[in-house]
Amino acid sequence: QLQASGGGLVQPGGSLTLSCAASGSIVSINVMAWYRQAAEKQRELVASITSDGRTNYADSVKGRSIISRDIAKKTVHLQMNSLRSEDTAVYYCNVAGSEWYRSGIRNFGSWGQGTLVTVSS
Repeated sequence: QLQASGGGLVQPGGSLTLSCAASGSIVSINVMAWYRQAAEKQRELVASITSDGRTNYADSVKGRSIISRDIAKKTVHLQMNSLRSEDTAVYYCNVAGSEWYRSGIRNFGSWGQGTLVTVSS
């Protein structure tokens, strides 16, 4: 289960930090990521971070955003700076890893509920 927070209304040029906490019978986390979906557009990857700390950013946010994670707390954060109107979207966190299931372990991939970011004056 993923719980996202931090969305809201921000003025152009402002900053915002999104957070997402994973819970449940998680054994390990391989990748934590943020996606976004603007109105009438497809969902797109914003940033991701692997278990060993490798990061990947969409060109549209590169240099303006920082993704980080707290392994112990199973949380991922996305700090976004110099926000633009085109950053307006619903942001979703996504986590992939493995979890305890019955008497064994299985892979999982989960989506958070989405948090709206609106960049407007």
